[in-house]
Amino acid sequence: MIKAADLPDTIPVFPLPGALLLPRAKLPLHIFEPRYLQMLEDALKTRHRVVGMIQPCGSRNADSSGLHAIGCAGRVTQFSETEDGRYFITLCGLSRFRVKAEVEGFTPYRRCSVDWNGFDVDLGQTERDEGFDRAALMGLLGRYLDARGMSTDWGVLDEAGDELLVNSLSMLLDFEPEDKQALLEAPSLTTRRETLVTLMEFALRDGSLEEKLQ
Repeated sequence: MIKAADLPDTIPVFPLPGALLLPRAKLPLHIFEPRYLQMLEDALKTRHRVVGMIQPCGSRNADSSGLHAIGCAGRVTQFSETEDGRYFITLCGLSRFRVKAEVEGFTPYRRCSVDWNGFDVDLGQTERDEGFDRAALMGLLGRYLDARGMSTDWGVLDEAGDELLVNSLSMLLDFEPEDKQALLEAPSLTTRRETLVTLMEFALRDGSLEEKLQ
């Protein structure tokens, strides 16, 4: 099992609004910008193969904006290269981190000095949520997807464990970047599930109001 002390003090970061990675979850990414192709190539040369996913603050411009204080690092576990030099990769979430400072340097991508302390739960066993009502969450999810004209593979969701289900929905549903950040920063699986439920319920209430006004 990986410990915080095993992780690097400085990591490359990929600022991407609305993209959320959580511990023990998997995030597929399409890498095509030259600077991030360089980032991936550099990461693959290291023992850890770690890339930090983080959201820009306020602005959707990942180049000029500040960064949120907390992100999540993932290990590159799969990658394939296309004929024109792009990459399709999978990041497996390792642990959240707190940004200490942005590191100046000659790389075309951004790097940060990070602190792994305070996120021990990320590096441990699968989290449990004792108050989890799976049927209620699935019912709410069905209403949420119906309201947006979306569908899902219910068989896959039924087979997912509680942590994987909550974290996958947190990553995949179309919430605003600040809402995604709140899901990331939730101190426990229970808090994340409660936040997820609140966001879906709020979206449904908003939708009902809009329908009444039309």
